[in-house]
Amino acid sequence: MTFLSRSPVKAANSHISVPITSMLNFSNGTINLVAHDTARVQSLRDPSMRGQRLTNVPLISTYVGYTIPVGIGNPPRTYHLLLDNGSANTWVRSAAYVRTSTSFCTGEPVGVIYEAGFFLGTEYLDNVTVGPGLTAILQSIGAATQFEGFNIVDGILGIGPAALSIHSLQDLPTDPIPTITDTLYGQGTISENIFGIFYKPYTRSDLQSTGQITFGGTDSTKYNGNILYTPVTNMEPASKYWGVDQSITYGTTEILTRTAGIVDSGTSLIFIATEAYELYKAATGGEIDPVTKLLTISDDQYGALQELKFNTGTQAYTLTPNAQIWPRSLNAKIGSPWANAIYLVVCDIGTPIGEGLDFVCGYVFMQRFYIAYDATNSLVGFATTPFTYATTN
Repeated sequence: MTFLSRSPVKAANSHISVPITSMLNFSNGTINLVAHDTARVQSLRDPSMRGQRLTNVPLISTYVGYTIPVGIGNPPRTYHLLLDNGSANTWVRSAAYVRTSTSFCTGEPVGVIYEAGFFLGTEYLDNVTVGPGLTAILQSIGAATQFEGFNIVDGILGIGPAALSIHSLQDLPTDPIPTITDTLYGQGTISENIFGIFYKPYTRSDLQSTGQITFGGTDSTKYNGNILYTPVTNMEPASKYWGVDQSITYGTTEILTRTAGIVDSGTSLIFIATEAYELYKAATGGEIDPVTKLLTISDDQYGALQELKFNTGTQAYTLTPNAQIWPRSLNAKIGSPWANAIYLVVCDIGTPIGEGLDFVCGYVFMQRFYIAYDATNSLVGFATTPFTYATTN
């Protein structure tokens, strides 16, 4: 495995960082978190479903994620879009979309099926502003006339690899749509096609998780040392996303041999292949909680919990015992009647090792590390942050 250590990259007019804010949807009561994430993971494992025409699409409301304020048009109107590195299309609700002098309708039908719903609409080209001095000219967006599963946001800002948008244009099914970072880089607004993401974990006193995304480089104030980059995996379907090759160790025991998986902002929890999950379950002593469907452990078992390490080449990214548990301040939000119950955030992906996507590291992982994506060189980077070893849960 080859590692590249880089100093922070600056955008053409210095790096531009944009705040992002967590979203927790309790409009239908408590969150069925495992069901939501399981649907997400199934969708990631079969990306071909996103190119299918809509038939009977099972819908699970979008419960969690991070939103970013995005200006569209001239003068720009602000929309709050769900930030998603597992898709590549950007769209807004048509009823909310204010057409201006920069809005050009291509007339092309566009649509995407997600794990939590879908959108159908018409493609527009417009000015899309994601931060000061960061305006993508003639950026493709969808004006959604039909959508389900995203009622509490204005749409989605897809920042995954552009190839994920293939099949979304009805009459141009083999054409990928450039993402916002592709367009900013192509027009010379940012010097490199790189973005970095930083999340702040939930804490017992702060139920609001915030963070930022930096376009055109990374923000060295948010991480320790240098970012270590590793190539995107060659194994499908993980290679279609920002996928990497890793092994996983619990304590001193390897529970997952080197295999492919992804880091995904649209997933909340951590999912690992069934064999690895069973080893983790046995080692921790966790039992499935009938309400939350998460593994639950006692105070004594928590005291004996070992580090969980994600090994990329010679570098290990460690989840401390505290980082392996769900924030207890949010227990009631996932249906738990016990405020101090301890739930593990590691779940069963439902398939054996060797399926090409054997782990998914959701935002409980991303809240502990700085993650960078280099689209030009197909690299994913990791660095520790002040929250990597913090006790927040």
